[in-house]
Amino acid sequence: MAYKHLKHFIDTLEQAGELIRIKTYVSPELEMAEITDRVSKMPGGGKALLFENTGYDFPVLINSMGSNKRMCLALGVNHLDDVAHEIEALFKLISKPKEGILDKLSMLPKLGQFASWLPKVVSGRGACQEVVMKDPDLHKLPVMTCWPKDGGPFITLPVIHTKDPNTGSRNVGMYRMQVFGKDLTGMHWHKHKVSAKHFSEYKKLHKRMPVAVILGGDPVYTYSATAPLPENVDEYMLAGFLRKRKVELVKCITQPELEVPADADFVIEGYVEPHEELIWEGPFGDHTGYYSLADWYPRFHVTAITHRKDAVYPSTIVGIPPQEDAWIGKATERIFLAPIKMTLVPEIIDMEMPVEGVFHNLVISKIQKDYAGQAQKVMNAMWGAGQMMFNKILVVADEHTDIHDYRKLAQDVFGT
Repeated sequence: MAYKHLKHFIDTLEQAGELIRIKTYVSPELEMAEITDRVSKMPGGGKALLFENTGYDFPVLINSMGSNKRMCLALGVNHLDDVAHEIEALFKLISKPKEGILDKLSMLPKLGQFASWLPKVVSGRGACQEVVMKDPDLHKLPVMTCWPKDGGPFITLPVIHTKDPNTGSRNVGMYRMQVFGKDLTGMHWHKHKVSAKHFSEYKKLHKRMPVAVILGGDPVYTYSATAPLPENVDEYMLAGFLRKRKVELVKCITQPELEVPADADFVIEGYVEPHEELIWEGPFGDHTGYYSLADWYPRFHVTAITHRKDAVYPSTIVGIPPQEDAWIGKATERIFLAPIKMTLVPEIIDMEMPVEGVFHNLVISKIQKDYAGQAQKVMNAMWGAGQMMFNKILVVADEHTDIHDYRKLAQDVFGT
């Protein structure tokens, strides 16, 4: 299902009984986060919250994907496994030997579907550019400060666009952005991230690096920015596949090298100067319940802020699970089970990333065991897969184990 804009998703949540509108004034500084932290830990992830009285021109939407039901609504499916089954069917169709002309002709409708998912750049301006701030000022946005010892307010759901200066290939990722001034943020790029590689290439070329950030639009954009895709796969192709409609992109106003979804709520355009002095960013209250330490990161200079006339500011908080990000992680666990099975670990049957383990830190997998040492082979393959290199505990069980029953699993593992 393709959402026309973030308000379309909000209406869908409300119709499903999954949204609470809060009309009383609530401050983005600590108060919104405190309320959201309590609500997200309610049974089933509580409800999505729409803070309508923020002290700013824009309402704040938070915890919108903070349950299994809302995550399914965001992706337009009944069950998260439905996406994995569809991906697996596509893999099998593509890899199936095509022996005759009829077999090849039967692929044409599916190829047409592939084409319908590819992003398309359209001319003119998009709804995301209905309003152009004359003097771009981040202080006009209800950016939240989540925890008392945070370094400052952080944009926590930014969908960040960069391009490789040599190949022109796009990357869409999600990295927190600490606001330091009306037109300055940090850009929290870890060295292993694709955007950090783009940054390194611009540094070699002694060229200024254009960057564009969107907030809102179809919630699929937010999910796709977090997805563990190979570097050569465009995140907006995944978004097109999930929403069953191509993503329409428009050129940025001050950074025309970059394109952004036409239906986004906000666009923050700017640049990073590769040889400029870094900025001390952080601390930041993190998934584990501890603050991640401050460190040096690139400066992002804002050159334009545009938005829809009826824009809604989406946000999230990060902290001790369960939080909204736990359900985003659950979606990745189910959706990417099929690609892992088809391309990396063919013996894998199922995978579980317990919410308590915070994504990739604790992973349990079930395999079809056929020979001695196979679990070690599986572990090495999984540790070599993207973010799995940060895994702390990896448990591999055979096909007779229920990996979703943690108590029974612990008894099987420790022999008690």
